[in-house]
Amino acid sequence: RDLHSFPTRRSSDLEIISHRTNLKDQKTLRQSIRNNSTAPEAILWRTLKGKQIDGLKFRRQFGLGPYVLDFYCPEIKLCIELDGEIHKSYEQSQYDEIRTRFIACNNIKVIRFENDVVYRNIEAIREAIREYKRRWERERQSIDQTTPTPPTQEGK
Repeated sequence: RDLHSFPTRRSSDLEIISHRTNLKDQKTLRQSIRNNSTAPEAILWRTLKGKQIDGLKFRRQFGLGPYVLDFYCPEIKLCIELDGEIHKSYEQSQYDEIRTRFIACNNIKVIRFENDVVYRNIEAIREAIREYKRRWERERQSIDQTTPTPPTQEGK
């Protein structure tokens, strides 16, 4: 969720925008969003905080470039976004698409849930996080196994 006006950025602009995290000029915005969270965000935060899901540490209202991510786990580069009614509008869906592409440019996976999933089936969110973590670990294991080991300095 962002409290910015809808940007009119093209995909090519994504490479120009700063990819830094938790920018100082956004601190007040991030704090305001945290202190005025929606009911679904508060409920989900109680589930995510304290490493309750597979020992993963989540941060809430994490700044990435010009955006504020609802929930972010740096360990597995996962962003969880909750979408309310506003996200069903055409303008917001376009904004969300640009935002998601920007986040993906930072090698972060975005998983979106509608707010009512928090009320109806929060276990589905937990399971989606666990499943993503398992896929992420398999990918890392595969990369580690295919990366050649640098030669040693023995014999010199």
